[in-house]
Amino acid sequence: MAESDAITSLLQRLSHGESRAEAELLPLVYAELRAIAARHLRGERAGHTLSPTALVHEAWMRLDGDDTLAPADRRQFFAIAARRMRQVLIDHARQRDAAKRGGPAREAVTLSSLTTGEENGVDLLALEQALQQLQALDARKVQVVELRYFGGLDMSDIAQVLGISRATAQRDWEVARTFLYQALA
Repeated sequence: MAESDAITSLLQRLSHGESRAEAELLPLVYAELRAIAARHLRGERAGHTLSPTALVHEAWMRLDGDDTLAPADRRQFFAIAARRMRQVLIDHARQRDAAKRGGPAREAVTLSSLTTGEENGVDLLALEQALQQLQALDARKVQVVELRYFGGLDMSDIAQVLGISRATAQRDWEVARTFLYQALA
């Protein structure tokens, strides 16, 4: 059985309450989760206190604690996992900012990672606020950003996860990038 099929099968078993499936799932998805975490952390400030391993473990605990989680396949699972990692990083940034009240101002927001594909210092709190604004206008565009930027999926995979055409996914990505660029400028 191909790894993708094995992951999908384990996700289905897990959604039916089979506790052993979780122990079998983690070794199959760990390397990809760690790669997603490393992508997230490349965009963080130097000296970030979370490692890719810590980010994966924190996200896994949040996934494990979510009884409503029922991804249909590996793509949906990794999209959900990427979203949980983003939430962990946002919570971490909020805690850091709360701890340093009265400290130096946050670094300037750069959005080249969304426009050129480079990973560098995007302020996750500002990005989260911009994504919330976009969510109010068009929730699907936020999903495209989450899957592309945070999940590392390509347009074909995004289209499949969201049940839209590749061209629609590409248009949503371009519109969302423009919106976020303006919101963060």
